[in-house]
Amino acid sequence: MKDKLLILSIKLRTLLSDEQGQDLIEYALLVALVAFGATAGMSTLAAAINQAFSTVGTTLNTYVT
Repeated sequence: MKDKLLILSIKLRTLLSDEQGQDLIEYALLVALVAFGATAGMSTLAAAINQAFSTVGTTLNTYVT
């Protein structure tokens, strides 16, 4: 019985000290953070692109007419 408890104790220690799945979680959190930043920045970028196209369109319209 004592040997079985010792083996169980050793298995639990190795299981708790195993950090193999930790990298996957860190990468998932990093991807989520980058996706959140990209989504948050899209509205500002879209407004700037829209303004640039409007300026070019107005300038072209002025020279054409």
